Amino acid sequence: MSPSLESKGSGTPAARDDPGRWLGSGELLDLEDPKLRLRAHSLTQLCKNERERALAIYGFVKRITFAKAFKLRQATAREVMAAGRGDADDKATLLIALMRAADIPARLRYIELRGEILRGLTSGVASAARPLAEIWVADRWMRTDTYIFDAAYMAAARQRLKDADWEWGYGIHRDGHAVWSAAGDAYLGGMATAQDPMVLHDFGLFNDPLDLVQSDGWKAAHPRIARAVQWNVLAPMMEKVVRELRQEASGPPPQSPAPRRIS
Repeated sequence: MSPSLESKGSGTPAARDDPGRWLGSGELLDLEDPKLRLRAHSLTQLCKNERERALAIYGFVKRITFAKAFKLRQATAREVMAAGRGDADDKATLLIALMRAADIPARLRYIELRGEILRGLTSGVASAARPLAEIWVADRWMRTDTYIFDAAYMAAARQRLKDADWEWGYGIHRDGHAVWSAAGDAYLGGMATAQDPMVLHDFGLFNDPLDLVQSDGWKAAHPRIARAVQWNVLAPMMEKVVRELRQEASGPPPQSPAPRRIS
């Protein structure tokens, strides 16, 4: 796997922004996998332009169920697709892989958020990394992290924030963006990273989640084994909350009408 362009500081900012540099495969981005390529083709074959292709792929990944499971390693894009569920890193991997398989340049910008953003899900972390997808559409890089949470999760999380009168929690801002339109940026926090009070640090540009954890900057700040153990300890409780949110979003089953008495 090639190291992150940002982490090794290669070239000028203009060179790093060259979309042609963000189309290749990686250890997690298994672009030569036949089923992955077939999925990218089936999602985009009826699209008329680049924006429609990007939205078709984005919508597919967003609909994948958000889940926080115990993990021994990072999953490949094909594995995430087969599982049909995943956390932020998993869904980021699949999003970038499908975009690139459809010849749309895409990359990840990892930011570190205050642990407060996860209030309601867990209170056990001081900070958490988040993968912002940067997708090349209409001759510019557009950012979004709204692919992370599926619609059912988003609806229930927003309702809980409203009921508790919280601005932040469950990974989102109460008034943040829910979807990306491929016409500009869209953030779960509702504002650009430079203005977002939850953002502690910008780690830079990466190909996939493994690219991040192998970077010098990340390893200096986060011992890999300790970080993985911490998240695996927290995962069962977080997954329990996620399941509860999903049940709340689905609501109670509709009441069956009383049978009519035939006289």
